[in-house]
Amino acid sequence: MKWAALTQFDTNKTPKHERFYKDAFDKISSQKRDRILSAAITEFSKKGFNAANINVIAKNADISIGSMYNYFASKEDLYLTLIDYGYQLLESVISRIDLSKGNIFDKLEKLLRAAQEYSRNYPEINQIYLDISTEGLAHLSDKLSLKMESISAIYYRSLIGKAKEEGLASPDIDPHIASFCIDNIIMMLQFSYASQYYRERMRIFAGEKTVEDDDAIIDGIMKFIRKALSPE
Repeated sequence: MKWAALTQFDTNKTPKHERFYKDAFDKISSQKRDRILSAAITEFSKKGFNAANINVIAKNADISIGSMYNYFASKEDLYLTLIDYGYQLLESVISRIDLSKGNIFDKLEKLLRAAQEYSRNYPEINQIYLDISTEGLAHLSDKLSLKMESISAIYYRSLIGKAKEEGLASPDIDPHIASFCIDNIIMMLQFSYASQYYRERMRIFAGEKTVEDDDAIIDGIMKFIRKALSPE
């Protein structure tokens, strides 16, 4: 989960997404746009980018294939539009939490809960995000918002640096490595709701009862993070 709404941290560093759809897509009704995006999300989340069929998407959206290409130059552009749509949904989740208050542990817990909420509420978008992280879509990496990774890294390092100043984090912790570990924890929590494989993986590691208890998952992760970062 990349934190598009870490704009609370620095609005001047918000990445600007390239628009991948044509002007005609803006001119249709919101209901029609939603129908197209919904059909595309279902197709891409079930089959992945390579196996997804734009003709099937057009049929399920109840539009002609000609209309589809009037809105998107290619299947790739439709897919990238969905990625941006996913970022917008993520922003709507993150924007509801206040990252300006509390210490490092308060803020990380809020981010973990937001990741959990997003993953549960938007499982198909979550699956698409998992798909873009694979090597099979490496050819799209230059068009994806990899700046998001840099913003997340800077934000986590800033949190850790401040925590060290406040005596909440061990002085010998490397902020770069620690930020990498924190991001991996949040990302794996998100992926744990992305597919049956990852859900079963979480069940094996976290236990049957814990998997069904969202608070228990967050509490357990936060105990681990506190122990890992806090001075001995």
